[in-house]
Amino acid sequence: MAKLTVVIPFYQKDQGILRRALTSIFSQNFKDFDVIVVDDESPYPADGDIIGFSEEERARVRIVRQENAGPGGARNTGLDNVPIETEYVAFLDSDDTWAPDHLAEAVRAMSQFDANCYFASITGSDAFYYHFGVADLEKTESVIRLSNDPLLIEIPGLTQVMLKNWSFLHLSAMVIGRPLIERIRFDAALRLAAEDVLFFCDCVLGARRIVLSASAGAVRGEGLNIFHGVDNDSPQFLHQQFNTWVALDRLEQRFAERPAEIASLRSYKQTARRQALWSQARRVRHRKLPQFDMLARWAVRDPKLFTSVFELAAGKFSR
Repeated sequence: MAKLTVVIPFYQKDQGILRRALTSIFSQNFKDFDVIVVDDESPYPADGDIIGFSEEERARVRIVRQENAGPGGARNTGLDNVPIETEYVAFLDSDDTWAPDHLAEAVRAMSQFDANCYFASITGSDAFYYHFGVADLEKTESVIRLSNDPLLIEIPGLTQVMLKNWSFLHLSAMVIGRPLIERIRFDAALRLAAEDVLFFCDCVLGARRIVLSASAGAVRGEGLNIFHGVDNDSPQFLHQQFNTWVALDRLEQRFAERPAEIASLRSYKQTARRQALWSQARRVRHRKLPQFDMLARWAVRDPKLFTSVFELAAGKFSR
């Protein structure tokens, strides 16, 4: 059995995307891996992108098909199918790619420092402006250097740092070991937002040790993965913000005894409320009805949504 398993959730509308991701996997300097592709009832089936690889490469890939369950559900299926002998799991979104040394550096760092959670940096185009690398954390946070070449760090109180701004984290640059493989799962119900943040926090809380690398382990795709692409005017935007609020509310319960984390989470929850309400105001301006069903569902869970409505209205009238 392979030492490492790669888990890829797959739901795509164009051919060639998975082939690109797999090419970057097969180009890894670390070779002791197998691959689980979870075809989440994709409009373009995963099989088509396996054609063209060598027999040996195809033998490393297992395609698991399921009814559509969203990205979290697909990753959970992948984790549920990881062989018991596997020591590490690396995640890769189907529209992202890896640098050739990503797996080798991850396994080396985790072995050297007895870690079972690892994050590399990720790069992307200008559209990825909000992300920043691990090296930038040294400018603002108290970190411990574990290695200079490659630059590896750990951060005491990592949850407090990541909840201020988690834009240095990305699933395609994440590797976990046991027992996280066995215990931690995604919240599959959060299909449009924030399931990754919950997973990050649960892994960090449950990890023996976390190592962060400044090396660019992954390159982000250009939004070809259709799990994404929900903009402010999309009918799904309100649902996305609600899912974000739900995830933040669950995190607030996890960090009930940590005031700094609670402050960050409550600020993000208020941002989610405001963005949701502004999206509904835009609908009214465009002569569309607000999404009352979704708003009512949110208000039942979160009465402070009404307070935000009055605050926004008061602010508008005062201007």
